[in-house]
Amino acid sequence: MKVHKRLLSVRDLRVYFSERKNGGFGKPVSINVVNGVSFDVFQGETLGLVGESGCGKTTLGRALIRLGHADVTGHIEFEGHDITTISNREFRSLRKEIQMIFQDPFGSLNPRLTVGQMLEEVLLVHDIARGNAARRRIDELLDLVGLNREYFNRYPHEFSGGQRQRIGIARALAVNPKFIICDEPVSALDVSIQSQIINLLKDLQRDLGLTYFFIAHDLSVVQYISDRVAVMYLGKIVEIADSTELYANPRHPYTQALLSAIPNPEPGAKSGRILLKGDLPGPLNIPAGCGFHPRCPVAMDECRLVEPQLKPLDNNSEHEVSCLLYE
Repeated sequence: MKVHKRLLSVRDLRVYFSERKNGGFGKPVSINVVNGVSFDVFQGETLGLVGESGCGKTTLGRALIRLGHADVTGHIEFEGHDITTISNREFRSLRKEIQMIFQDPFGSLNPRLTVGQMLEEVLLVHDIARGNAARRRIDELLDLVGLNREYFNRYPHEFSGGQRQRIGIARALAVNPKFIICDEPVSALDVSIQSQIINLLKDLQRDLGLTYFFIAHDLSVVQYISDRVAVMYLGKIVEIADSTELYANPRHPYTQALLSAIPNPEPGAKSGRILLKGDLPGPLNIPAGCGFHPRCPVAMDECRLVEPQLKPLDNNSEHEVSCLLYE
């Protein structure tokens, strides 16, 4: 694993939204979408994040870059800077270091601007290049992501989904970032195009020394691109480990059920699918104790009362699990 120094450190991160009950006419209530998350991201690695839709993956990713209007508590430290406490003016200088690739390759692009205008805008806002220097930098970016320089004057609607996502990647790279949050960057693309974008991201990471926080629900994609993988359920990380270790030896019952859903390509292979009871509870109805216990096939009486903490399996293990079975 390409691990060097700690680039990002997240401690007890909680994200709250305010919502009114009774169709918007009731009193506002606070909804805890991300609930006490802690993890590290190391320079040069890809940390994957998986979980069911609605578990808080995108909200967590957006909180790392201070997008949105949610209330955030806890600490997010990037290269020694606590970005949860610094002012917007101070954080602006850090925005060049932290960028994001969005899920929707069309909705994330301004339909009124050409490719050249979009990329030039980034360079101007961050005072990186102007005039001929900006045009040379834009040509370099288009080359990096595998797009023809002649696309400079084209609008987003003139491109395919894969090409639009390449434009989004070029925009993220324009400021020479160190850390990129990839929010399901291939989920809206055809399978054949997904592999091209994933391989592009891996090539860029190797050539530019990038670090990724890769959010996805496709378990096979996450396995392919990630050095380590974190599993999220109801706003909490329930397991985190080296990618090879996690896929070969999942410990949390939720992770086991999640990985059992990966199709087996072998003809006639017996299905080992673990079917969970019920649906993912909403953030207003999080169960007491372990949040997974109503759906867990091995839940104990204690699981209904005690909330487990994310802990290493043993003193020397980098495999961490939040489950009372291992306490």
